[in-house]
Amino acid sequence: MKLSVSKNIETLIPYPPGKPLKELEREYGVTGSIKMASNENSWGPSPKALQAIEDSLTNLHRYPDGSCYYLGQALAKKLAVQERELVFGNGSNEVIDLLVRAFISSGDEVITSHPSFLVYQTMVQAREGVNRVVPLKNMHHDLESILAQVTPLTRLIFLDNPNNPTGTIFGKQEFEGFLESLPESVIVVLDEAYVDFVDPAVRLDVRKYLHNRVPVVGLRTFSKAYGLAGLRVGFGIMAEEIAGYLHRVRQPFNVNELAQVAALACLEDEEHYQKTLSGTRNGIKWLTAEIEKLGCRVFPTQTNFFLVDVAGDCKALYEKMLHKGVIIRPMSAYGYPTFIRITAGTEAENDRLVKTLAECL
Repeated sequence: MKLSVSKNIETLIPYPPGKPLKELEREYGVTGSIKMASNENSWGPSPKALQAIEDSLTNLHRYPDGSCYYLGQALAKKLAVQERELVFGNGSNEVIDLLVRAFISSGDEVITSHPSFLVYQTMVQAREGVNRVVPLKNMHHDLESILAQVTPLTRLIFLDNPNNPTGTIFGKQEFEGFLESLPESVIVVLDEAYVDFVDPAVRLDVRKYLHNRVPVVGLRTFSKAYGLAGLRVGFGIMAEEIAGYLHRVRQPFNVNELAQVAALACLEDEEHYQKTLSGTRNGIKWLTAEIEKLGCRVFPTQTNFFLVDVAGDCKALYEKMLHKGVIIRPMSAYGYPTFIRITAGTEAENDRLVKTLAECL
């Protein structure tokens, strides 16, 4: 077979998928595993979402609503934005892809941080864009160094706030100073996948910057706080003009029917949403105290996950815990060879994790 593939695709490294939980259990000979590695919602989706899915199963022979009309109406009302300022995607990942497809041509530059969400860079490379990557500084986005990387070819700057994997954020004053120093030709993308878990007292309000001199786009998801990771539904909040360009490159039926009805039902279940936030915050607090008792260093976070320095080989620890049915994320691939990342879970999951960690350290 002789395939003609451009160099940017030839050298692209695919996103590495993890093995299914059942396959891991079969491979390691364990049952009843708990997964605390992927920043998912341990409380699951809203019961109202499950009912909405069940009620919609008879409509699966129909195409979904290409405009996400009812979800858009409800979300616009909840966020106090215009419906035309929302763009929905097959997860917020797709909105990232739409931004890159709409605004990046060969040779255009995009600035990201490292470590952060790897998908930013792969999508830019696929479009023959140029990735300018700035290391984090003390586990925070180094906005000053990012500014130094801006050139006339810079089109997008991706900032995950909170950052994954560190859980850190930057504040209003720092961010606004950053925006003032940028040229008008740049779009700043705030990836707020974990914004629901951020302390409201320090949370940025992306809506204030949608029509800024330097426009800001906010990315959000129903995967985390709303527990719909398996259905893939996310959205972007942006100026109408930017949204218009994204709709030009968006597939017409990109958000499936079950995702739309489930997301709409989640917005109507404030009780379940608050239960998730409360359980997460309590879990982070309890886990921090218990893991510190084991002699590990736990880093503060504004998300549903946190980093732990175990002062040893994180890969070896990961393997030991995996054999006991507790799945965590080793951080060696991110440049932290002694760190693990843990997602807060239910009380039972948290208790099991701490006991297993104590046995394996």
